[in-house]
Amino acid sequence: MLFYTKTHTLKDFIKIETISEFHQVLGLEKPKHPLISVLRLGDARKNLEVENLKYLPSLYKISLKDNCPYSIVNYGRNSYDFQEGTMIFTAPNQVMEYKKAETTKTDKGWILAFHPDLIRKSPLGQNIEDYSFFSYASNEALHLSEEERKTVTDIVEKIEKEISNNMDTHSQTLIISNVELLLNYCVRFYDRQFYTRTNLNQDIASQFEQFLKDYYNQDKQLELGIPTVQYCGESMNMSPKYLSDLLRKETGKSTQDHIHQYIIEKAKNRLLNSNESASQIAYALGFEYPQYFSKIFKKKTTMSPNEFRKNLN
Repeated sequence: MLFYTKTHTLKDFIKIETISEFHQVLGLEKPKHPLISVLRLGDARKNLEVENLKYLPSLYKISLKDNCPYSIVNYGRNSYDFQEGTMIFTAPNQVMEYKKAETTKTDKGWILAFHPDLIRKSPLGQNIEDYSFFSYASNEALHLSEEERKTVTDIVEKIEKEISNNMDTHSQTLIISNVELLLNYCVRFYDRQFYTRTNLNQDIASQFEQFLKDYYNQDKQLELGIPTVQYCGESMNMSPKYLSDLLRKETGKSTQDHIHQYIIEKAKNRLLNSNESASQIAYALGFEYPQYFSKIFKKKTTMSPNEFRKNLN
């Protein structure tokens, strides 16, 4: 993993803007390509220290751990349990910090790091945000089987070989294509993980439904407004995108869809069982603007709140 001199303290903050600077921090020779590099975890200088150092890389990083001496990776406000055969994905401009494990294991595994400029003019650059695992957080790392680990490592070794070769007119296309291939395999492996890790993800839709019930039973909407996707994810100890992906796998609907559907059902009950105006119901459900409530209600039911009340009464 990342290393630096022992003279730095927890307050230090290292900003890394290029692949070359990343190599410098690791104590490695200059990279063979200015925008992408494959780093072997055992290559960094042993007399450098990473623990308690915060850093901010302007890079995408994909890491696979095998016998790495760092077991906990703080990423934003969350921590990964960086176990054997685990992959993590980090987007640019996210604060990172490592904590050392009590182990004497030999460093293995790899980091694929690339600058956004590598893919900026390619289709991958336009679609990189679709790979939502770059925004995953606590307990959301990808855990690979031995066969899956071999698959991703083989692709990274192809990238590494291409970087090491003399550059020609095909090099950039082949490098980017292999990066995209790696990401697409990781999408497949995450889908497998969503389905197989049932003890962790069991019936997430029911858990989320209960969360929304508790939110409104405690009248939190009167103080905080409609629950946001960000708030829901953090309250359930998940990143917002991870929660949405789990819900989509289970129900076909996103977090936002579930929030709106829950609110509309509550609104229907109040419209049919009270004399409150649509505006009063909107405020009671946490909407700041009644017009927004009416817009969502009509989108979900094809009727305005008043039309719904008139037609069903």
